[in-house]
Amino acid sequence: MIGVLCIQTKPVIGDKKANINIIEQFIKENCRKTIDLVVMPEFFSTGIDHKIFVNEPEDKNGGDTILKMQEIAKKYNTNIIAGSVIEAQNDKLYNTAFIINRQGKIIAKYRKIHLFNYLGGTEGERITPGDEFVTVDFDFGRAGIGICYDIRYPLHYKKLAQMETEIIVLPTAWVISAESYKNSFKKEQEIWTALNRIRAYDNMVYTVSCNQTGLINDKIGAIGTSIICSPAGEIISKADNEQCVLYAELDLNIVKDLKSVYPIAMID
Repeated sequence: MIGVLCIQTKPVIGDKKANINIIEQFIKENCRKTIDLVVMPEFFSTGIDHKIFVNEPEDKNGGDTILKMQEIAKKYNTNIIAGSVIEAQNDKLYNTAFIINRQGKIIAKYRKIHLFNYLGGTEGERITPGDEFVTVDFDFGRAGIGICYDIRYPLHYKKLAQMETEIIVLPTAWVISAESYKNSFKKEQEIWTALNRIRAYDNMVYTVSCNQTGLINDKIGAIGTSIICSPAGEIISKADNEQCVLYAELDLNIVKDLKSVYPIAMID
């Protein structure tokens, strides 16, 4: 069994110190549990604002934000998937998740492939898409990594499943319009929940999606609803729209057993 801590936050726009302190406080409050992996949202250190793409990028090693995450991983003896930060390299910006082991070492990074350029989204105007599917061999098993809008692409998840992952992790800042936030919030939560359950069920993997929450401004809000699903598509743990943590113990042997008798992910 592995212990997974999913931290759902409402970041303070542009206040990296405050946002990182929130993350560490939640880890500290739960450190008596077995924590093998900590997951946090997309843009966990800055929140979502168009200015962060211009004024808040980190260097190719993740800058001070990821350096602090490395310290936290080592301090609490846990692996971390550090949501995402804007990574600057060679005059390009990437939306990047840094993966850190218990020793505080960066062991991988994933650059978001499917950027949100629809319904008013302009991520692709500033961000360069990644071009590599990424899996990580932790000391407990193999995880695949996506970021936010990647979940809308079933073949992205299938590719990760074919790379023999047992768990697929998705830091996200899943937002809707302020109007939808007011008038159809529950429907948006139901759609998001269904996406996660189906991705888990189709690929027979655990899925962990960690979202931001709360109204961001008068135009958009994040729906929360961070969720952990079983390989059978069952909801193991799910948040509403408050700032909180989810904790679950996952048996990765279940994934191995299912895939041995029903190798659906390997069938095109």
